[in-house]
Amino acid sequence: MSLSKQLFLFITALFVIIFSLNFMLSVQNIKSYLEVESQGHAQDTATSLGLSLSPYIANETDPMLETMLKAIFDMGYYKEIKLVNVEGKTLVAFTNKAEIADVPSWFTERLPMSAATASSEISAGWNPAANVYVTVHPGNAYLKLFELVKSAFYYSVAIFGVAMLMLFLLLRFILLPLKKINQLALTIANGEYATIQPLPWTQEVRNVALSMNGMSQKIAGVINNSKIRLASLDNLLQRDDLTGLKKKSCFEKDMKQLYMDNKTAFVLMIKVDSLAELVKEQGSETIDHFLQKFAEKLQQITQQAALGNVDHYRFFGSEFVLLVSGVNVEQIEQLAKALTVGFSELAKVYHRLDIAHIGIAPFDPLGTSTGVIAAANEAFEQAQLIGANRYYLRPNDDQAKDSAEWKDLVFEIIDNREYSVTYSSRVVDFKSATILMEDALTQAHDQGVEIIPIGTFVAIAERFSKIVDMDRGITQKVMAHINQNGIQHAIAVSLSIRTVKNPAFRTWLESAIGQQPIAKQLIFSFSAYAVAKEVAVYKEFIDFVHGLGAKVMLKRFETQFLSLEIAKTLKADYIRLPRDLSQNLATDHSKRNFVETMLEVATLLDLPLLAENILSDEDYQIVKNIGLMGASR
Repeated sequence: MSLSKQLFLFITALFVIIFSLNFMLSVQNIKSYLEVESQGHAQDTATSLGLSLSPYIANETDPMLETMLKAIFDMGYYKEIKLVNVEGKTLVAFTNKAEIADVPSWFTERLPMSAATASSEISAGWNPAANVYVTVHPGNAYLKLFELVKSAFYYSVAIFGVAMLMLFLLLRFILLPLKKINQLALTIANGEYATIQPLPWTQEVRNVALSMNGMSQKIAGVINNSKIRLASLDNLLQRDDLTGLKKKSCFEKDMKQLYMDNKTAFVLMIKVDSLAELVKEQGSETIDHFLQKFAEKLQQITQQAALGNVDHYRFFGSEFVLLVSGVNVEQIEQLAKALTVGFSELAKVYHRLDIAHIGIAPFDPLGTSTGVIAAANEAFEQAQLIGANRYYLRPNDDQAKDSAEWKDLVFEIIDNREYSVTYSSRVVDFKSATILMEDALTQAHDQGVEIIPIGTFVAIAERFSKIVDMDRGITQKVMAHINQNGIQHAIAVSLSIRTVKNPAFRTWLESAIGQQPIAKQLIFSFSAYAVAKEVAVYKEFIDFVHGLGAKVMLKRFETQFLSLEIAKTLKADYIRLPRDLSQNLATDHSKRNFVETMLEVATLLDLPLLAENILSDEDYQIVKNIGLMGASR
């Protein structure tokens, strides 16, 4: 029960008690007053009658006695008027036996009033001759009492109602800051760090609000500082120390995203010729300066070319790569020509004829990253044969299967469910030492023999809108695996963006797992890169999945794609780091600092952090000691 309800009920009960006691006392006072008034009225009437009857009492049979008594009795205020002589004989008596009208019986039963009786002695000369007795009828007193009680009750109820309304509004006004404080606490828990403005006027609540504001600002400051550290460490991990270009690990990630986006792109393999000879001739410091100038030249030329999206990488000492997307063949050849001119200019500075060659391979959406790099290397070798500082563009006509063949193969495999699902990457919960989850991995075979690269298979299924059927089939296989083998831990299933957006899949999923026990063993995983592109869509789907009782994991989570605050807003159940961030932690202190800093922010946001496929025992122990929730090997 809320504080406002407790206070309202308590104060209401207190008011009811006070009003009830006050009402009861008022009724008793009115009753006592009416009883005294009745007694006085009876006495006044008896005295008046005694004086009026005195001249006629000498003759007990005088009709005037009865006439005068009847005149008074007929006024209706009396229950009985009786004239008795000194011998006790009743001379005249009038009695009113009528019931009390207009007053409920329960009222007279709960508030009994005795009939007021008074007497007066009548003298004949100097001798007592008779006594007159007057009893007032209580009906009039009851009627007055009942009317007064009704009026007092209605007024009390009206005042009580107004008082309760004022109390309700007052409590709302006084306790409104507490609701704001509660909302602030919830927003802090959700990763938002607002403050309460304006401050409450109640001193005690004001102090609490100031404390909450201070805490919110401090947490925001800690998280902002951690975010700055994360950005710095992330840049350190992503960039080459000497040239500032991206590392090879970034190229592999960017290629994965390129397969997901299905864009036109080219890979330019650029190698500096005879770097070892240059080191001998110029010295290591001069070569470092040369490599920096070479990297600057690459960036300068690509910037001047004003093409689509261009990413620059340094793989190894003399090996550079450009990944250019959103361009056609003519544009990429113009860029290659500009690069050869720039290389020739740089060669003259270092008194060399031949400085570098360029091998260009088109991005194959049906191939693999390794295949594209191999094609670019072959093109580089061809460029060396052409001449100094030249390039060679590999033609895009040597794919192993054309698009139609791939489509037929993928459709056949998915329709017949000839793919298999394996389970690996078991994540161990460090605290309980139990299996938290494992991944569902898909394998497909060409004619049942050769394994098809899953990236290629998924890309084709995605392109031809067959991925939804595949994701549904995989989910069904996972559910069957859980039921048939008595699996107790959760299974992570990856879903594509098409599946996430598909209404039919949601309808099927709701009918299949909606509020069923198996729902809590299903974890739907999405890459952070994909989520970053469609945050609103994924948030809606995640809320839908949570409504069914299942969970969600953001995998390959990198802050360059998605912030931890957004992950908190999405209400992700688990955050899993990419594989490369979990390797070589024992020797790479920058990587370890990055993981520790990310864990600090994730802990503040109450986000469970997981590591993936740790190879060495030392790295596994480090991850465990750092405080991650769990890891797979």
